[in-house]
Amino acid sequence: MRPELRRCRMAEGCMMALRYGMVFFNLLFWLGGCGILGVGVWLSVTQGNFATLSSSLPSLSAANLLIAVGTIIMVIGCLGCVGAVKESRPLLLTFFILLLLIFFLEILSIMLFFIYQDEIDHYAQRDLKKGLHLFGTEGNVGLTNAWMIVQTDFRCCGVTNHTDWFEVYNATRVPDSCCLEYSDNCGLDNPGTWWTAPCYERVKDWLNENLVALWIFALCTALMQILGLVFSMAMFCQAVKVETFYA
Repeated sequence: MRPELRRCRMAEGCMMALRYGMVFFNLLFWLGGCGILGVGVWLSVTQGNFATLSSSLPSLSAANLLIAVGTIIMVIGCLGCVGAVKESRPLLLTFFILLLLIFFLEILSIMLFFIYQDEIDHYAQRDLKKGLHLFGTEGNVGLTNAWMIVQTDFRCCGVTNHTDWFEVYNATRVPDSCCLEYSDNCGLDNPGTWWTAPCYERVKDWLNENLVALWIFALCTALMQILGLVFSMAMFCQAVKVETFYA
C-alpha cells in the first residue's frame, strides 16, 4: 500500500472517530440544555409568583436564569453537532470560539467574585434591605412570596437582623413568616416568638455546607467545556488537513 493512501485512510479514520466523539459530546450537551430549559419553563408556569429577592434586578429569577442558560446550551450544542456531522469548518470554528468565550467569562466571573467578595456582600445586603420595603406592596407578589418562603424554610428573619423589618413597618413588627409557630398576625406578638437569625447569613451557611457539591458541579462543567474545545479544534484541524491533502 502506498504511503499516501495509508495516510489518507488514517486521516479518514481519525476524522470519523472525532466526528463520533463530537456528536456524542454535543448530544449530551444539547440534552442537558433541554433539561435545564424544561425545568426553567416548569418553574415559570408552576411557580410564576416566585421571583427574585432583589429589587434592582426583578427579572433575575431562578426560572428566567434557567431558561436563558438552557437556551444558550441548546443552541451551542446544536451548532457543534451540525458542524461535526457536516464536517463544516465555519461551524466548528464558531462553536469553538463561543465555547471558549463562555469558558473565559466563567473564569473571569469567579476571579472577580473572590477579589470583590466584601464589596459584593455589602451591595447584596443593601439591595436586599431595599427590597424589604416592597414586601406586600401592589405589583410585588413575587418578591413577597420569595421572602415568605426563604424565611420559613431557613428559619430566619430579615436580611441582617429581624429588626430590619421595624424600618419597613415603622413599628415593632415582622411578617408572619418570621414566627416560630405560624398564625395570622403572629408578627405582632412578642419578639420572643420570632426567628432572630439573619437570612443572609443562613443562606451563606447553607451554601458553605454544600460547597463540595458546588465545586464538583463546577469542575464537571469545566471538564465538559474543555473536552468540547479539544474535540472541536482537533476536528477542525483534521478537516483542514484532509482538505489540503485532496487539494
